Amino acid sequence: MRVLSGIQPTGRFHWGNYFGAIKQYIDFQEAHDGYYFIADLHALTTIRDPLVLRGYVKDAALDLLALGLDPERATLFVQSDVPEVSQLCWLLMTGAPLGLLERCHAYKDKTSKGLRADVGLFTYPVLMSADILAYDSNWVPVGEDQVQHIEVCRDLARSFNSHYGEVFTMPEAKIVPGAAKVPGTDGEKMSKSYNNTLGLFEEPKELRKKIMRISTDSRPMEDAKDPETDHLFQLYRLFASTEQIEELRAIYLKGGFGYGEVKKRLADVSDTYLQPARVRRAELESNPALVADILSKGAAKARERARSVLLRAERACGLKAT
Repeated sequence: MRVLSGIQPTGRFHWGNYFGAIKQYIDFQEAHDGYYFIADLHALTTIRDPLVLRGYVKDAALDLLALGLDPERATLFVQSDVPEVSQLCWLLMTGAPLGLLERCHAYKDKTSKGLRADVGLFTYPVLMSADILAYDSNWVPVGEDQVQHIEVCRDLARSFNSHYGEVFTMPEAKIVPGAAKVPGTDGEKMSKSYNNTLGLFEEPKELRKKIMRISTDSRPMEDAKDPETDHLFQLYRLFASTEQIEELRAIYLKGGFGYGEVKKRLADVSDTYLQPARVRRAELESNPALVADILSKGAAKARERARSVLLRAERACGLKAT
């Protein structure tokens, strides 16, 4: 199966990005043909500073490789290095119903709050559809909040196919069982928008300070506590072994402990888990030519696939002779 996913370079990756998405990329590369891209075209809807964007793209590549994405088993590339996707986006846009895009939640949420929404945000689902269809993708790993965009992709592909023949492979949303919903430092979903993130590659001392400041409830130390409803425990279980999890669970159920103890355990276990990736990242950062070569080869492979799909679509709708 061909698996396709992209991640926006709109800031440094945090624990939520890893356990909610990146870890699944790495797991899928073991048995599937993975295409993973850094979505810099999508990021233009929020980032207007070119130096910032280029820096985030570089950081995203380093982070993904350091965390275990293997260019020998998966294809990693930058979205804008495959211009065929933008061309395919226009073909899809010519048949995209206005009402369909108006109902998409990213656009609706922003306009309902009275915020400015530009055409880039409005047509975001069409570009996402082009990203998916350009590589004959079978599966698209997504969170539940992104399923609507996959349905839009399927609608656009189905409409194009009904007019011009069987051009596009119909993709399926792949909601990964066990993909983590990661709480932030305030207990809400971890998100850069909420300013509640814990960075994957923050300096260990600074990360430990942030962990020690995580908000908790005010229950007395002697009270037993339900680990399943506590966001500190939910964070801890992301990094800990089964034995460590069960040990801490027993402490919660017994009571007689302070949250400071749990925070120290979380800082220790997360530091141990992330240390190998920090070492790999430092090695990669010292070899920019290697990273550039990986992205170049990934883009070349992605372009070859996208060029074939685009030509198929162009011939079908009359832009190229058959």
